[in-house]
Amino acid sequence: MPKFFVDEPIGETVTLTGQTALHIAKSLRMKAGEEVVLCDGKGFDYACIIESITKEEVHLKLAFKTESESEPAVFVELYQGLPKGDKFGDVVRKCTELGVSAFHPVVMQRSVLKLDEKAAAKRGERFQKIAAEAAGQARRGIVPKVYAVEKYEAALEKNKCEKTVLFYENGGEKLQTLLSGYREKGIKSIALIIGPEGGFEESEVDFAKSLGAEVATLGKRILRTETAPVAASANVFYEFEG
Repeated sequence: MPKFFVDEPIGETVTLTGQTALHIAKSLRMKAGEEVVLCDGKGFDYACIIESITKEEVHLKLAFKTESESEPAVFVELYQGLPKGDKFGDVVRKCTELGVSAFHPVVMQRSVLKLDEKAAAKRGERFQKIAAEAAGQARRGIVPKVYAVEKYEAALEKNKCEKTVLFYENGGEKLQTLLSGYREKGIKSIALIIGPEGGFEESEVDFAKSLGAEVATLGKRILRTETAPVAASANVFYEFEG
């Protein structure tokens, strides 16, 4: 059953317009009588039946409302050294599917890509759209927030997660050891820090540690900047959800 996030209040009847209506009518070729799920982005799902449909409007009738069961047991924020090209979009898509709830693209000393304010804003809109599409595909209960591009130190100083883990290419604690301890202590929020293509400067590692971050390793092999967050996130959710 297709799932879509909507901004407007969901009552006994709902009318969808714009790109969502076009997607249902043209891409999915759905018809009257078929069912879709709407989500308010606040953790509730609404099962609806299509009453009538055109390319411009889809009219729905609410069947029932239920609390979303797809959100993970732990809130995960990702601080990703801004990579070049479209890599960050891929990170947002895959990590949203896994369960990450917030993304912070950060500029670090070895970041290859540098963006001016206008370019950063444009990319931010695209990244947020990717998060919404991936959340719908994965049947999430929320759309993860993609924050504006920010300098590494400034972003980390705002971090409110209970625990923070920095993944260092030069080694650290075994991730499974850290995560097992977090789960036993009932930790509910974890921030993950991943470096850019060139990795971390030692001063950046020291800065994170000064704020309470723990340094971990993802194993003996060096992962690409777009692979590391997927591996790290998957390990977190495996530990907390089995």
